[in-house]
Formats: sequence, C-alpha cells, structure tokens
Amino acid sequence: MKSRYIIGMLACMSLVLGLTGCKGEKDFKIIEGELPIKTTTLYMVGDATPNGWSIDNPTPLTATEEDPLIFQWEGPLYTGELKLCLTTGSWDAPFIRPLVAGTEINKTNIVAAKFAMHAGDPDEKWRIAEAGKYQLTFNLREWTMSTSYLGELDKPTIEPIVTEVLYIVGDATPNGWSIDAPTALNRESQYIFSYEGVLLQGEMKACLETGNWDVAFVRPSSADCVINQEGVAADDFVFTTAPDNKWKVEQAGTYRVVFDLENWKISAEYLGEAPAGDKTPIEAEGVYMVGDATPNGWSIDAPTALTRLSKYIYRYEGELVQGEMKMCIATGSWDVPFIRPATAGCKISADGVESDEFVFTTGPDDKWQVVTAADYRITVDLEHWTIKAEVMGDVPAVPALETTVLYIVGDATPNGWSIDAPTALTRVSQYVFRYEGTLTTGELKACTSTGSWDVPFVRPTVAGCKINASGVANPAMVYTTGPDDKWVVEQAGKYRLTFDVQQWTLTAEKLPD
Repeated sequence: MKSRYIIGMLACMSLVLGLTGCKGEKDFKIIEGELPIKTTTLYMVGDATPNGWSIDNPTPLTATEEDPLIFQWEGPLYTGELKLCLTTGSWDAPFIRPLVAGTEINKTNIVAAKFAMHAGDPDEKWRIAEAGKYQLTFNLREWTMSTSYLGELDKPTIEPIVTEVLYIVGDATPNGWSIDAPTALNRESQYIFSYEGVLLQGEMKACLETGNWDVAFVRPSSADCVINQEGVAADDFVFTTAPDNKWKVEQAGTYRVVFDLENWKISAEYLGEAPAGDKTPIEAEGVYMVGDATPNGWSIDAPTALTRLSKYIYRYEGELVQGEMKMCIATGSWDVPFIRPATAGCKISADGVESDEFVFTTGPDDKWQVVTAADYRITVDLEHWTIKAEVMGDVPAVPALETTVLYIVGDATPNGWSIDAPTALTRVSQYVFRYEGTLTTGELKACTSTGSWDVPFVRPTVAGCKINASGVANPAMVYTTGPDDKWVVEQAGKYRLTFDVQQWTLTAEKLPD
C-alpha cells in the first residue's frame, strides 16, 4: 500500500509539471518592430530604371554576400520614377515604396531612410531628380534604404544612324500609337529627317521600322523633355531600347521637327495653331478597304487595296455589294486609326456618297453603308480628307429575296424583341408578304429566320424611317447585316404592312381601329 501511494504521488506530480510546461509553451511572444521581409529576389521598376515599366522584366537588385536580406543596385538611373517589388508579372502584388510620394533621389546621399510596403493605392514612388550612376541599398531586415551618387552617366557613343526612313509614333502624332502605320518623316539628306504638321498634346518617340515595339527608338535622354512654343527643352537624344522615354508635347499646334541622325540632335519650331479641323495630310504607303461590302470582306490581313494615283490620291474601281466598309492605311491589326465617314451609316448608292467628308480615328467604329450593289469608282483624297463615289455603268437590278417566310421583330410588334418567336407575316405571293394587326409605338425590322441576331435583316435605307397614319416615310428597303437601321412606328394602332422583296419596297396603311 505504501509503495502504491508513493507511485501515485509521483504520477500526480508529473502530471502537474506537464500541465505547467504546456501552459508555458502556449504563452504568446510579442515581437516589437517590423518583421524582416524574407525574399530571395528584389526588383525595381519605373521609367527611371534601365528596364522601364516592364513588370515582366524589371531590373533586378543583387543580394549582398554579408546579408542575403540586404540588396544593392549599382548602375545608371534616369530622371523619372521607381518602386520595388519582390516578384515579376503582377501589378497587384505589394511594392516597396517611400513613406512620402515623390521622395527625391539625387546627388545628396540618403542614409537609412525608412520605407513602406503595401499593395494598391496610394501608389507612392521615388523620383530620380538627377540622372546619374547610383548605388541603391535596401535593407529588408530594418526596412531602410540608402543611396550614394557615384557620378554622371556615361555619354553615349554617337555614331551616325544610317537609315532610309524615320517615323514618329505616339498620341501626339497624326497616326497615334500605330506601330504598323506610324507617321513618316521627310528625308532631306542622308542624316536629316523632318516633319512639318500638327502635333497634339501627348507623347512621341521615333523609330526606324514599322511593326515592332522591341527595337531601339530615338528618344529624349530624359523622361521629362518637353516640346512647346519655345522649342524642345533639350536638343540631344539617345537611340536605345530603354528606358522608354518620350518627348512630351505640351501644346497642340503646327510644328517643324528636325532630327539630325549624324549628331543625335533634335530641333522643334512652333509654327502656329493647328488648322481648323486638324486635317493634316495623312502620310501613307497604301490605302485598303475592309468590310462585308468589299471583295475581301472583313479580312484585316488581306483587305482590298486601292490604287495609288499620286502622293495623296487613291482609287478603287470594282464591285461593291450591299454592306458596310471602312478603310485603313496598314494591314494586320484592328488597333489602328481607320478612315471612316464623318457620320455613322453614311450611305453609298447610285447617287454617290451622302457626305464627301471623312475622319481618321480609332473610334467610334463608324462605317459607310453601301445600299446599292454596283461597280463603283471610289476616290480617296488623303490631303483634303474627302471621298467620292461614282457608279460605273448601269446599276444592276437588285435580285429578289428568295424566301418562303418573313417575320417582323421589335418592340412595336406583338411578340416584341423575341428572335426565337418573332411575328410571322402572311405570304401573299412569291415575293409579297403582309402583316395586318396591331402595332405599338416603337421600332421594328424584318427577318427570314428565327433564333439568331447574327443574320441579315430587311431594313429601311434610312435609319429611323417613320411609319404613321400617312404611311411609310420612305418605301425603299435593303437586306443587310448593318447598320442596325429600323422603322419607327410613331402612332399605335392597327396597320397593314406589305413587304415586296422583289421590288424592295414597304407600304404601310393605318386601318380603322
């Protein structure tokens, strides 16, 4: 008994000691200060850095041998901005940033300044106020950064740039950011290229070839170089892939810009305000038509080419069918400015083109509407931004629409906008279809099938053509996929609509209620 008592007491003491040890292990340990940022990689990104704003290929810093959480960069930095990240490929990740947005890095060294790290806004960045060679040190244990100014940037070796062509590209230029069709400069001599025309507020740089962003560009040597009424802020330029510096045009107007590719110099002279309408001649090596009205349809890789008659005059002679069209000065991309009508749905017919004016823009996506199929002579003037359309020979008769059914659809019709169950018309003869019944105020068009909006529709030749007690404003109609023109019923009531798909006419009679 005595021995069992002693053993029991020892067991109880062990249990108490065990519980006490567990309780001590569960106590929270409070660590004061920032935790080290543990990473094996650190990058800087920004127009001040060698690789610019490329988040997929930012400029890497190197971990020091003494401490793997202290990273350094030694090399060139340009005027501009920068911040740091731990990984590549995402702007949504946390970034290392200054405590105050716009904190300057310059010739005055910074010692152990605190930094912050967070994702999202506010998007604080350091600003390199003076270009030069720097050493940057980021201590990820202490959350501090230091800088040392090492000296001026090496002057680039200036060797004459040999090229037959030079282009400017950017939202300040006539052709915008189209790398497939940038604005060509005039070659005055072996190394001198000039541009005289309108520049808009925006940015620009120059290149020696089209179709590729991954090449060296002619750029200002600093990110904040401006062009304005006083000229260009600095007359030197560089020829490099990075950083992605661009000239900033501060005031829109007419300019003469001259590039000297032998001495790497640029000059800019302000000639006055931009002309009314901002219609600077469009410089192009080709003009192409694209659309379902054209022979090659919507193929942007092989659109229908116009013939060049002179520097700015282009012509097409051949068939156009009912449908839509617009024009471009380069193939292969939809992300470029297009030659378009000044108003959406501008008609081309046996009477010519409704308006001879066009625009050259990326949007809105306005197109010409060919309502009469025929052989045409289309003449485009890139200097005065005009278009002319002439029918050559007799206008062929529009073939009858071969169909056994016809439906009307729209909020003016009994079944509304239901394309699966549109309102069926009665077939009176081979090409005549009739509806007799109630119409409400609203819109309508006609179709030959159900279940899909991606088909041609029978439509008026003029958008918003009115149907009321006086009948239909214009009896002519077309069969096309676009533009999406519809008849407008102005007065609700009982109507008789008669569609003749051989003569391509619609008649409307308002009947007694």
